[in-house]
Amino acid sequence: MVQVTRKDEREANENVIRRFNRKVLQSGVLSTAKASMRFSKPISKTERRNKAIIRKARKADKMAKMRLGVR
Repeated sequence: MVQVTRKDEREANENVIRRFNRKVLQSGVLSTAKASMRFSKPISKTERRNKAIIRKARKADKMAKMRLGVR
């Protein structure tokens, strides 16, 4: 899925970049790459809950340390 954009002799660099960006957007390469980055494996409800509890506890601990001025 390589996008090839050739520059004409008197064409400005900005125009080449603009054409390349348009080709990439129209091909859908970026959207598929972003979708694969956001994909997460399905986990159980209890696992998700436990992770949320751990996150909340860590955040509370971090905020308490910030209030005390301790790193």
